[in-house]
Amino acid sequence: MTPQDDYALSRVPEKARYGWGWVALQQFGQISDLITFSTGVILGTGLSFWGAFWALTLGSVVLELVAVFVGIAGCREGLSTSVLTRWTGFGRYGSALLGLIISVSLIGWFGIQNGVFALGMNSLAPWLDVWVWSLITGLVITVLVLYGFRAMRWIAIVAVPAFQIVIAYSMITEFTGVDVGSLFSSGPLGETMTIAAGATLVAGSYMAGATIMPDMNRFNRKPSDVVKQSVLSITLGQYVMGLIGVLLAYAVKGEDAVAILTTTVGVVGVITLVAAVVKINDWNLYSSSLGITNAIDTLTGIKVNRVWVTLVIGIAGTILSAVGILDRFVDFLMILGVTLPPIAGIVVAEYYLVKRWRPALDESRQRGVLPATEPTLVPVTLVIWAVSAWFGWWSEREALGIGSLNSLLLAGLLYLIAGKVGLVKAISEVPVAEDKTGKEEACESVST
Repeated sequence: MTPQDDYALSRVPEKARYGWGWVALQQFGQISDLITFSTGVILGTGLSFWGAFWALTLGSVVLELVAVFVGIAGCREGLSTSVLTRWTGFGRYGSALLGLIISVSLIGWFGIQNGVFALGMNSLAPWLDVWVWSLITGLVITVLVLYGFRAMRWIAIVAVPAFQIVIAYSMITEFTGVDVGSLFSSGPLGETMTIAAGATLVAGSYMAGATIMPDMNRFNRKPSDVVKQSVLSITLGQYVMGLIGVLLAYAVKGEDAVAILTTTVGVVGVITLVAAVVKINDWNLYSSSLGITNAIDTLTGIKVNRVWVTLVIGIAGTILSAVGILDRFVDFLMILGVTLPPIAGIVVAEYYLVKRWRPALDESRQRGVLPATEPTLVPVTLVIWAVSAWFGWWSEREALGIGSLNSLLLAGLLYLIAGKVGLVKAISEVPVAEDKTGKEEACESVST
């Protein structure tokens, strides 16, 4: 197996795609992680069981709808999120800006979660300092991501079942001798929250991931596979895992998700937490590399191999993680995260309703290439994006519904209106330089 560009700037050909089970395992691994479990624990802290149930239901349904519609577009076109947005409302330079924002956000979280990874390893092997472990763990993940989707599925094969086993063991350990029925009538453990606030927490925990699903779903063979795996992954990963977190919070009367797992399963729990961090962090780095590769191409016309981009940003994120500087930028990264949900609203509105550039995608898809031309910039899209992101942030602050959903719906509605009145126009159209790398890789790929 050799490092792969993974069709960073081209369509994924049919022969390089995978059966839905392989892609579903990756998506399930992204969702059924420590963040989802922690979300459940937080819901148990602030809501009754049935309040948490409805919060998880509402949040999960929102995520499933976003993941399905955006994911189907990615599957049909075989394009990464940042490349797809060139023809779904943003244009050449808008997609570059989008790719940079996604990349900075994800590489930031890569570094922060790498710090969590390093702390876990330090607790197992304290003779090495945390900063040393940060360097080791960051570089290990970087090397794995160099090999692309094919290698990352093997990480999922190990990490996903391991995390589920530890969660199951925690349940058995904590529920033994406990009246489980009484847990269903338990009330909040601490300061209460509303169901709407809980649903916001659930939807917000994975909205960024749902928005960039084309990065993963472009490897699916057909749209029905996207529907199956999204519903299955979010239902079992987000919904069931969240409810388990709620019940465990009631059982141990604790608010710290990491403490709940490590105290119930000890060293094995730490090892599995490390594996869970790896499973989400490889995708942080992978999607970041796709966004940077697209940005370099659109801004300079230079087609850089994704492998080299991964190496550079992986090393950069690792070093920043080792020196501990990224923890100071969590608020900044949270602000960047607010800009992601409106992207999904615009993509869905353009691809399924307005269809300004859909004919070009449909025609070129039949030939397995990119459209001959692309819009340079669509000014109204940038205005809608900015306004919707601000509205999402404001409504979140004022506790008016689900902030991420508000921004997504507003972006989609405004774009649809703009399309109906003829405001969705590009400044100009320019030729697209064909990427030869994808064709060369297709000759080496073997679908599974």
